[in-house]
Amino acid sequence: MADGHDKEPPAPMTALVRLRLDIGYDGSDFAGWARQPGQRTVQGVIEDALARVLRLDPPPVLTVAGRTDAGVHARGQVAHVVVPVAAYSAINGTLPRRLAGLLPPDVRVWRVTTAPEGFDARFSALARRYAYRVCDDPVGVDPLRRHDVLWHPRPLDVDRMNAATRLMLGEHDFAAFCRKREGATTIRELQVFEWNREDRHLAVATVKADAFCHSMVRALVGAMLVVGDGRRSIEWPAEVLGARVRDSAVNVAPAHGLSLEEIAYPDDADLALRAQQTRRVRTLSG
Repeated sequence: MADGHDKEPPAPMTALVRLRLDIGYDGSDFAGWARQPGQRTVQGVIEDALARVLRLDPPPVLTVAGRTDAGVHARGQVAHVVVPVAAYSAINGTLPRRLAGLLPPDVRVWRVTTAPEGFDARFSALARRYAYRVCDDPVGVDPLRRHDVLWHPRPLDVDRMNAATRLMLGEHDFAAFCRKREGATTIRELQVFEWNREDRHLAVATVKADAFCHSMVRALVGAMLVVGDGRRSIEWPAEVLGARVRDSAVNVAPAHGLSLEEIAYPDDADLALRAQQTRRVRTLSG
């Protein structure tokens, strides 16, 4: 009898575990992240693979840190999923390898870990960092980079673009650079926005914020391109920002130049508090 009391009791059939997934994908042939009927999406492909490996029906539902649009890539996407403990335990830590055998080559699940207490892939995030890559070589983009680099046929002045981006930093209402969604705020804190040359004809924007509203990064990039090639003044993007209304002169840059590079999270002890703070509806102070 004593031996029986020393054994771990079996997990209840209803016991659940939350998993963190670190994900990368080439967005070229996906209709974005979010599952849509009749469309090939990143969420749909991964959920279906999870269902096969874990033998779950219906498939488990992923919650993602940043819902990327059609054609947008990711190196550092993060999602979480809740699955039965029994199903996860049955494969004994081999989930990433098993997924690798099922997933198509344009999407990878790099790591699967048990999420710490309070972790929410979307609401616990402190910041998202994107990169946008632009080639201004007058003869075009390297054919091997055509799927992740935009060709801009006019020469770009990175110093002009950086002078313009500095005027945009901080917490603002980015309504002029967002596609408005009913009931959603467009107030965001733009933490980093800078351009650098990776080589003579390749300019890369690093854009980091606590969160982004729909089409915000590509609209910001589109505004900076016309500053960089001299068609608009350095002050123009900040003037558009201050107006707080969508400006038809702001062209949204194409999706394929954009990549989600990193999701930043607080220490484990602060995850739940961060999620609670993120869920509040923000207003501008002052």
